[in-house]
Amino acid sequence: MSSPSARRSGGRAARKAMRAAPLTDDIRPVRAGMEGGTLRVLSEADVLRIHNAALNALETIGLADAPPSGVDCLTKAGAILGDDGRLRFPRALVEDTIAMANKSVTLHGRDPKHDMQLSGNRVHYGTAGAAVHLVDVHGREYRDSTVQDLHDAARIADTLDNIHFLQRPMVCRDIPDNREMDLNSIYACCAGTTKHVGVSFTEPGFVAPAIEMLHMIAGGEDKWRERPFVSNSNCFVVPPMKFATESCEVMEECIKHGMPVLLLSAGMAGATAPSTVAGAIVQATAEVLAGLVYVNAVKPGAPAIIGTWPFGLDLRTGAMSVGSGEQALLTAGCAQMHKFYGLPGGAAAGASDSKLPDMQAGWEQMCSNVMAGLSGLNMVYEAAGMHASLLGFCHESLILGDDIIGQAQRCVRGIEVTDETLALDQIAEVCMGGPGHYLGTSQTLSRMQADYVYPALGDRTSPKEWAELEKPDLLEKATARKEAILAERSTAAFDPELDAAIRAAFNIHLNV
Repeated sequence: MSSPSARRSGGRAARKAMRAAPLTDDIRPVRAGMEGGTLRVLSEADVLRIHNAALNALETIGLADAPPSGVDCLTKAGAILGDDGRLRFPRALVEDTIAMANKSVTLHGRDPKHDMQLSGNRVHYGTAGAAVHLVDVHGREYRDSTVQDLHDAARIADTLDNIHFLQRPMVCRDIPDNREMDLNSIYACCAGTTKHVGVSFTEPGFVAPAIEMLHMIAGGEDKWRERPFVSNSNCFVVPPMKFATESCEVMEECIKHGMPVLLLSAGMAGATAPSTVAGAIVQATAEVLAGLVYVNAVKPGAPAIIGTWPFGLDLRTGAMSVGSGEQALLTAGCAQMHKFYGLPGGAAAGASDSKLPDMQAGWEQMCSNVMAGLSGLNMVYEAAGMHASLLGFCHESLILGDDIIGQAQRCVRGIEVTDETLALDQIAEVCMGGPGHYLGTSQTLSRMQADYVYPALGDRTSPKEWAELEKPDLLEKATARKEAILAERSTAAFDPELDAAIRAAFNIHLNV
């Protein structure tokens, strides 16, 4: 007969093996699209005041610098072009647009299992940004980011359960031609992940060839239009309250080709937006509502996400601050405005001002990621990997961010209160004639995976165990995981025939 210690050891080993095994969807404790919305940083009265201030800004101040095509379609829709060249939006026009806009947008993955349905308080986390550097954590250096770095980020994100989409997080600085950079960014992302991809375009003329490539990847225009798996992140405004002329023309092209659009307003509080949190939210809300009118004037009901992305500023130095408590409040407040309108929305959270994945990065990334999720933000952009106030992206930090987001999502899931979870029967069983603890009860064992999120890299060993394991370093563990992921062939890679056809049609710089 085996000893009690052997039985305990075997049971522990079995539980460790069970925790290490991939979870089936029915017991996964967190997943894409869980319902947030329990956090409200604004009162109902506050939301109404912001709403009315935004509509007043649109009606009395308006936006400048719309392209001629935009002026044409917006004035036909009911906007008023003033002698000062600014387009003003009557309150009724904005309210009518909100009423008829697409309230439930699906962002498709190339693999349908990654589809994201954006409505209500469903929460999704992913990457974003246009970092110009890759962070080398071991050399403690920043270098120019490349198309290979972007592809590697896509491949890593494809394997991470808590990264639900990949918006291009880095610029391919090794490709000086903007057209080729845009096309290669799409190739690098789509060849690395079957999750939904977000990209940008430098000029409107670059959209058509990109769509040609996407038709090839999708298997035809009809299949692309049925399930567009790439969206356009569009900075259609230059805050404060000016249209970005060329980006608006890009937006029109994307709508024409059936590509969903993220209407991105990225003012900096204290510089290109009011310094107060409330004022920055007002301006961002006004700008994205103007964009919503624009989209629906081009094509009623076209899929659009309102992207209120106001950022914080360190007013002592003028430096951008994305890791602050103020940033978390900006994002949470914007999420509430999205819910007020019933519109799919996204904002930035989870980025850090720290230059490396250190303690500062951890607290900054967790703070805004948790608040964004609890607020019910549909799309949490820049949620992992982003450092140095959006200037640097880090592969190891992307991997560590998967652990952070897992814990954030557990907060989003909240506390289920049912007869089963109240556990009165367990308390009675354990306390009256039972062992006096819950460690081996059937309920504990059956719910240990469904109720708890376990970090993949986070260390929960005792100091003694940690020493026995030769004191593993978190960044070294993240690097080892990165290298293991990149050593395997990407499951998203194109089949050889398709890849050859794409390379024959376009100048692809990536060697895979």
